[in-house]
Amino acid sequence: MLSKIIIHKVGNKINQESLVLSQEEYQPDEGMKEMLEDFFLKSFKSDEQFQFYSDTYLVNNPIFSSASEIFEDLSKFIYESENIAEHLYGITENPRVQAGELFICYFEGEEIAGEKIDSIGIFKTENKAPFLKIFPEGDAFDIEKDYGISLTKLDKGCIIYNSFKESGYAVSIIDNNKNGDMYYWFEDFLKVKQRDNEYFHTQETLSVYKEFITKQLPQEFETTKADQAEFLNKSIEFFKEKEQFDYDEFTKEVLQDDNVIESFSNFKSDYEQEMQVSISEDFAINESAVKKQSRGFKSIIKLDKNFSIYVHGDRKMIEQGSDEKGKYYRLYFDEEK
Repeated sequence: MLSKIIIHKVGNKINQESLVLSQEEYQPDEGMKEMLEDFFLKSFKSDEQFQFYSDTYLVNNPIFSSASEIFEDLSKFIYESENIAEHLYGITENPRVQAGELFICYFEGEEIAGEKIDSIGIFKTENKAPFLKIFPEGDAFDIEKDYGISLTKLDKGCIIYNSFKESGYAVSIIDNNKNGDMYYWFEDFLKVKQRDNEYFHTQETLSVYKEFITKQLPQEFETTKADQAEFLNKSIEFFKEKEQFDYDEFTKEVLQDDNVIESFSNFKSDYEQEMQVSISEDFAINESAVKKQSRGFKSIIKLDKNFSIYVHGDRKMIEQGSDEKGKYYRLYFDEEK
């Protein structure tokens, strides 16, 4: 439940725009409070979470530090909200970053199983949308055009949950308006990295597997596009059907061949070293991560500029060959739809 809110105006210092700080909290009525709470929270649909980090000590991360102070002493809410706004204003180095309103909110969590987790929301609105105001004018009506904040989509936001403080809190983030600067919100302002949880391990396992199938496998083994499509389809089916990921079970069921399994193991190790990540081989599969990653697992065989074959199922229903007319694919099916 939204219990506190303060609004600051953060300009772009490079463009010589000002920073305007409120000296007191905004006091919305119940109707406005419900509308704002819905506007701020409805955009956070993903299970993907992040955590604050610092190149030295966590306390040196300005947003982590301010959030910690607020969670420990709510009377510091206004003071720390000003520090957050000043930090955002100070890190702006790109003239394309838009000025906007910065909302700092405090949410009281609902008690679940005897535990209540409060959170802090930091939201920035940048784009202004046109809207019409219609009002009576004599015996008719007049229309006036104005600009304001659209309630359909939040430009930028983060929710800091009062949990996992020792590792940098659990943080949900969105950035729907990057202004040509992809580092401004995630890195320069918040300084976060993805949390090491089920979502992360599900996402990374699927990512490294897809890269192996599409790039490494054809270099080491005689593999057709249809073979690659089958590998991709089988992997997604595995993740959709299972609740728990086990590396040995996955490789034996999906890759099957010992030489291919060994190649994938080496590829995974190189990937972890290059990306400086450690991917677990035993974790609970996150459905949200599977759904997001599966969008990129479309098994399509593109043939010149004439045809594309979408492969969804049995590899045995596709044959490949060549004759006097050229290369061909032969497809078998039970019924035409």
